Amino acid sequence: MERNSFHPAQAMELAAAFAEHTVDYMFIGKSGAILLGYPSTTQDVDVYPRNDEENGRRIVRALKSLGFTIDERLEQEIVRGKDFVQIKSGPFDIDLVFAPDGIESYEGAKQRMDTSSGLPVLNIRDVIASKRAAGRAKDAIELPLLEAFRQEYEKRK
Repeated sequence: MERNSFHPAQAMELAAAFAEHTVDYMFIGKSGAILLGYPSTTQDVDVYPRNDEENGRRIVRALKSLGFTIDERLEQEIVRGKDFVQIKSGPFDIDLVFAPDGIESYEGAKQRMDTSSGLPVLNIRDVIASKRAAGRAKDAIELPLLEAFRQEYEKRK
């Protein structure tokens, strides 16, 4: 697999490790949308984990089991739930987003979660709301495409 782009197989591998270590999380962002069928590419796996210390410790164990190198500083950032933790020290790149823009609470987002792919994915409406709230130029370009995808996706459901 190419190192510089997201592949659904990476999500499956991560999901298996997270299940084994009982990590509470959802896939978010563009990688989450791709898992729902959005026709695009992205560079990394985006994950929205529940923010508590025990879940953070489970994340560290799961990532180590996949071959990620987690030093003490990175482990502390994960366990304390730093808002955004970028990890490039493993078989693929992963972003842990403990506080995504535009999402009011983990519990609320989890109630709306989409499991149609067989994986826990943030609802497409929440993916769009988060990208809109982030206000990044690259997201502004993507938003109309995501909206069109959402309309088609919701018709199919």
